[in-house]
Amino acid sequence: QEQLVESGGGLVQAGGSLRLSCLGSGRTFSRYVMGWFHQAPGKEREFVAAISWTGGSTLYADSVKGRFTISRDNAKNTVYLQMNSLKPEDTAVYYCAAKSGTLRGHEYTYWGRGTQVTVSS
Repeated sequence: QEQLVESGGGLVQAGGSLRLSCLGSGRTFSRYVMGWFHQAPGKEREFVAAISWTGGSTLYADSVKGRFTISRDNAKNTVYLQMNSLKPEDTAVYYCAAKSGTLRGHEYTYWGRGTQVTVSS
């Protein structure tokens, strides 16, 4: 069982930056692929980024490439999402998630409760 808790959300102006963190509770955190998703009001949850268990491979949605960076520190059981050049359309609840297996695919097993990111124009 892996419990995930996100933090770091907030209100920021367009063009600004935020760094989200996701702390895992389990002893097997380092074995999981970790991902970030977001869900805007009235929309379905969408994939944002993922990182392999070693941190050596990453995957991004086209909408965030070049602006967002996912990273992890397995010694701290934490995955990060650095978000730069934020746009109003990035406004959403951001969730972190964990799964076993390969980097691709969105069938995640464990989910956090989310953290709100609001970008004002």
